[in-house]
Parts: sequence; structure tokens; C-alpha cells
Amino acid sequence: MKRLTRKLKSKNSLPVIVICAVLVLFVWTSLFKLNIEPNYGLLVNLGLIEPTPIPAKELTVDLLSKKVVPDKGFKVDINWGDTGLKLVEAGGIDMVKYRENYDKPGYSELLTYMTENKNDGITITKDNAYFWVNTLWALGLTQQSEVLDKGVMGTEYADRVGSFASTGGWTLGSQDAVSLYSSSKLIPLTQEQQELVAKVSANIYRPCCGNPTSFPDCNHGMAILGLLELMASQGATEDQMYEASLAFNSYWFSSTYIDLAYYFQTEKGLAWDEVDPKLALSAEYSSAPGYQTIKQEIGNIPGSKTTGASCGA
Repeated sequence: MKRLTRKLKSKNSLPVIVICAVLVLFVWTSLFKLNIEPNYGLLVNLGLIEPTPIPAKELTVDLLSKKVVPDKGFKVDINWGDTGLKLVEAGGIDMVKYRENYDKPGYSELLTYMTENKNDGITITKDNAYFWVNTLWALGLTQQSEVLDKGVMGTEYADRVGSFASTGGWTLGSQDAVSLYSSSKLIPLTQEQQELVAKVSANIYRPCCGNPTSFPDCNHGMAILGLLELMASQGATEDQMYEASLAFNSYWFSSTYIDLAYYFQTEKGLAWDEVDPKLALSAEYSSAPGYQTIKQEIGNIPGSKTTGASCGA
């Protein structure tokens, strides 16, 4: 009988508890404003909700440029150390040629990355993008790498490895490009780190051609390879490597990635900082054929200018 009484009391008290909870919630919301905002980008990426396209008239090149290639630049928090000194010593860079190529006052500080031990990271901006594409190109070309030795260039094209833009086009070293190719251990990489570089590089494309970074036949591909090796050697994660590669690609191909930002915003309902870097770097978007498909779909966006990046030093 006591058990039955307890059960009845328990059942009778439940509605009272619910009513009290509702009253407390009503009073709380009357006194305070409670705003709960969903993580829209995450929900879209997970496929849980449909994207809401943004009206195209609200977006311009100037507006998107501030998101894709901000004036403050993008910093990779790594220790450059004596990488530049080793690169010069190995013949990857000839300082006489480099000083002649970068003879404007704005480059004087950047040239110290070749002549001093630098504990700073690398910050790419609109103003120094040309310097870093060449410097990282030299690094990717000279660094001993399994991507170069065991990849497409070092196997299928071993007998004509000097015929590519990334090799034959390098003229700022004290040795010829074929002699420099995968010749020096400038950056210490474990086997696991070599495999990580190979894995990530296979997923990163650039708009000047249809090949991934694992087939670095142009300067931009070779430069990203150098960046990945430098990051991998210092424990960077895959996500960090994709994020940095997208940023560097964006400064080298700004009009391309501004177009892609426009596409993701208007067609997918995603702001640029909500786009997965790995997805943006995939063949579907970042290869020359992939980008051209997107470009045909969106046309010219307000304020657009036709610009391109050179594959030469």
C-alpha cells in the first residue's frame, strides 16, 4: 500500500514540476533576452539544412577581396630558422641574382630571410606574394623529397625532368634546375612526415593547370610543395596545411579565389571563412578545368578585373 501511495504521489507531482518549469522559463524569458544562433556553415557542410543563397547584387570584388586576400596578410606560425641560409648554400638561390631581381626598397627586409637566421613565421601579403612564390619554389625544387623522387615527375618523366616550367623555368639559382632537383636535405623530414606531405599534396590543385601539387610541374605547385614540407617538419596538422595552402594560392591567384568566394556565397550560402579549405583546393574548384566550369556559371562579378599569375621567375 505504501508503494502504491508513493507511485501515486510521484505521478501527481510530475504535472506540478512541469508547470513550475514552464513558469520559471516564462519569467526568465520575460526578464532577459536569449538569442540562440545555429552554426549555419557547419549545418550546411553536414547536409542538415539547405544553403540560403545570398543575393548577388550585395557582393563585389572589393568586398570579397577583404575576406579572401586581406591587407594584413596570412601568417604561418613556423620557425623559418636557417632555411634561407641553407638554400643559398645549396645553390638553390643565387644572392646576386636575387638582389638584382628584388632591388626595390620594399624587398630589403625580405631578403634577410636568405641571409639571416629568422625565428619569425612567414606572412604572405599582396605586396610580397611574388617574393614568397619564388623563395618557396626554390625550396620545393631543392629539398630532397619523396614527392619529387617517387612521384610522377621523378618516375614517368625522369628522363626529361628539366622540361617543366618548375624546373627549366628556375633561373635564380647558382646551379641549374636539374642539378638542384631533390638534391639537398634542407629540411629534416621523418618517413611519416614525407608520407603526410605526399598525401596532402595530392589533394591540392592550382588554377594555372590541371595537376595537383604532387605533380609540381609549375612554380606554384613547387612552391606549395616547399611550404608543405616546411610545415610538416614542424608538426603541422593536415587542416593547418590545407588552410595555409589555400591562403597562399589565394594571394597568387587572387581573382580566381575571389570568384570562388562569390560562388560559394551565392550558390552554397557559405561565407569564405566557412568553406572547407580542402574542398576549395580540390580539382572541382582549384584546377584550371574545375575553375573554368565555375567561372562559366557565375560570369563576371561586379568590379572584376582580368588578372593572372605567371609561372616564371
